[in-house]
Amino acid sequence: MAGEQPLAKKPIADNPAMIATPATAELRQLALAAWLEPDLEKKVALVQYLRLHSAMFLIATTGGFQAPASLPGCPARPELRSHLDVARRSPFTSEGLAALLHAVTHIEFNAINLALDAVWRFAALPHAYYLDWLKVAAEEAQHFSLLRVLLQGMGRDYGDFPAHTGLWDMSRKTEADVLARMALVPRTLEARGLDATPPMQTKLRKVGTPDALRAVAILDIILRDEIGHVAIGNHWYRYLCVQRGLEPIATYALLAHQYSAPRLKGPLNLDARRKAGFNEAELAILRENA
Repeated sequence: MAGEQPLAKKPIADNPAMIATPATAELRQLALAAWLEPDLEKKVALVQYLRLHSAMFLIATTGGFQAPASLPGCPARPELRSHLDVARRSPFTSEGLAALLHAVTHIEFNAINLALDAVWRFAALPHAYYLDWLKVAAEEAQHFSLLRVLLQGMGRDYGDFPAHTGLWDMSRKTEADVLARMALVPRTLEARGLDATPPMQTKLRKVGTPDALRAVAILDIILRDEIGHVAIGNHWYRYLCVQRGLEPIATYALLAHQYSAPRLKGPLNLDARRKAGFNEAELAILRENA
């Protein structure tokens, strides 16, 4: 069972086969090791290992880690640029379709690290919080792997196109406050994916090639799982509001202003947002601002 233990000081091996047994290993430190891992296959394998054995790991909910100065571990490619310098291409060409799917793959790779960051960075939370975000990390790793296999079947791979670092802007802004993180990453940035996925699927169906239709099927899986991920963000955001004696809707507005959250763009996927735990009062405000 999960239990308390002081945070270990020694580095953890980056190969799942070399990790200490679950009875002696600590989940948050292992999540940090996975976060720092730059090798794609090792990162995915380590996340899957942690998820498989999650019920057996000790969890040190007290204490924290010295935050690394660098971005999370990522491969030498893709070349990372400002989002303004990443060109958009038509998916109705083979090159453009590969570029679009590469962009989605990049989002899913970053989502692995975002979920791992939520596990290792924040202390003093219930065990269920850490297990929830480890589950998210494992599902994001599955999404990444499905998309990468699709790219490879097209003669491409992750890293073949430039990508942007914008996904980390908000994570860095909110790294000192778990309430802000829950409000503005899963409930804002990831929730935008609930809105963006159905229009993307419509466009891919119009492309109509076998690869485009395979992408539609993968996006079905991603959308289903992302509803759950946003729901986890909603749950822990509201939990933290209760703990701090804050009203969730007013607090969200203050946090969005304080951290310069990106403006919402319609159309909204109201059905998916309801399933993810947004209430009607929140949806009414979102509709007004979209």
